[in-house]
Amino acid sequence: MLLFVGGPLDGRVQIRAARHGDPLPTVTHVHLHGGPKVVHRYDLQVVGEQAGIYHLRPPAQRLTREDRLAD
Repeated sequence: MLLFVGGPLDGRVQIRAARHGDPLPTVTHVHLHGGPKVVHRYDLQVVGEQAGIYHLRPPAQRLTREDRLAD
């Protein structure tokens, strides 16, 4: 069983059959809504032998023009 925490998949539960192998360490969710695409990444935290929690990865810090010029 996999639980998603945060972002657009918050609260979603996925039951994964053992025949599919181990869950991926990172899941990418792309949301298309008529505007620019929005990408969310979830990182897996294993909890026991048969459960895991995908936590929303915080957004990456983008450097501003001023930050780049200061370096």
